[in-house]
Amino acid sequence: MSSDSGDGTQVASGQPSESRRPVYRVESTGNFWQDTREAFKMPCARNSLMSGIASGVGVGVIRVMSAGFLVGSHWAVGTFMVVSLGTWTVCQRNIEAERRKLQKVVEEMPKRFIKQKEKAIDESGGS
Repeated sequence: MSSDSGDGTQVASGQPSESRRPVYRVESTGNFWQDTREAFKMPCARNSLMSGIASGVGVGVIRVMSAGFLVGSHWAVGTFMVVSLGTWTVCQRNIEAERRKLQKVVEEMPKRFIKQKEKAIDESGGS
């Protein structure tokens, strides 16, 4: 059903190669445990997951004691998701704000040196 289009790409019969959707590669080593260890190297991931786990366990235990295991486990998972996503979002926003401030400082540096040079030239020329 598929044919070679001449340039080495496989094309389904009757469809031009432009209509094919791109295939995205997943960055993976193929080893689940290695990939899991690498996930903690992402910015904010470790703190967010630890906050979510701690909150989920706390809320889950309280709900299990008052409402039963099934309800408590639902609350634990929900709390984990909300707290993890919330703390990760706040952390990412803070990192982006810091990155913007740093970029602004870097952009202002040459202007500051130019002003200092002009000031030095004016002072030396006036004496």
